[in-house]
Amino acid sequence: MPVRTQAKGADGVSDGHDSAVGEQGADDRKNLRKTAESGSGAKKGQASGAGGPKRKPGRPESHLAMVRRARRINRELAEVYPYAHPELDFRNPFELLVATVLSAQTTDLRVNQTTPALFAAFPTPEDMAAAAPEELEELIRPTGFFRAKAKSLLGLSTMLRDDFGGEVPGRLVDLVKLPGVGRKTANVVLGNAFGVPGITVDTHFGRLVRRWKWTEQEDPEKVEAEIAAIFPKSEWTMLSHRVVFHGRRVCHSRKPACGACPIAPLCPSYGEGETDPEKARKLLKYEMGGQPGQRLNPPPDYPGSPAPPLGAG
Repeated sequence: MPVRTQAKGADGVSDGHDSAVGEQGADDRKNLRKTAESGSGAKKGQASGAGGPKRKPGRPESHLAMVRRARRINRELAEVYPYAHPELDFRNPFELLVATVLSAQTTDLRVNQTTPALFAAFPTPEDMAAAAPEELEELIRPTGFFRAKAKSLLGLSTMLRDDFGGEVPGRLVDLVKLPGVGRKTANVVLGNAFGVPGITVDTHFGRLVRRWKWTEQEDPEKVEAEIAAIFPKSEWTMLSHRVVFHGRRVCHSRKPACGACPIAPLCPSYGEGETDPEKARKLLKYEMGGQPGQRLNPPPDYPGSPAPPLGAG
């Protein structure tokens, strides 16, 4: 049964006003809190208009101040996205593993629209290992790169059948041995199917943690290591979900919605995107923008509407 590791919020580091970020005014904190508590959808995404973090001129942010700011961002995101979750539909570890492999170079929505037929045809590793490559390729064609992905699915299913008794292993060292499975995929499976904390460094996560100046690293493994040093292990899985949620909904790659960002007062990159609140709200996506989500079968606490099946609309 899938396990979602819920953050507790305690981080062991004070948010004292002696930090550089701690010097921002009480009004900023009040407005930020009101934004996070204002409900789901676009209203929750409205920024206070306070702009980025305020520091004394010429005073660089210390490492301790960065850690405090990072942990505060995590707490604020927990209030904005209490429903954060993996955006791939799955019912067991095997389905999550396959869906994550398929998600490379495509959207979670496209994967979720593709996997119902795939798992109806091949529900177990044994079934998928025995599949004809052409049939498997045709089923996963909508996700792109279908020949390479089919090869990975056949390889990992065969290894699961032959080496792991038909079960997905619950250790990173075993998961990364499977064809098509790297640390990112392994951490997704461990965190969401086995309850083992892990940080998932995808394009959204990497982009945001660099914008927030938590790290300057580009290599995913180095990013993972530096972010892991900032947060308690118990936070890792849910931190990943919150950051990815924010990246997909608000802090976009090309045009972040700075003017509708609930953590704008904590962001050192505020102003890279649209700062006008009305214009920024039009950039919000999924439930923040009144649009369907990516999952056909979202968790019960998800405030948005489900995604349509393949071919609908």
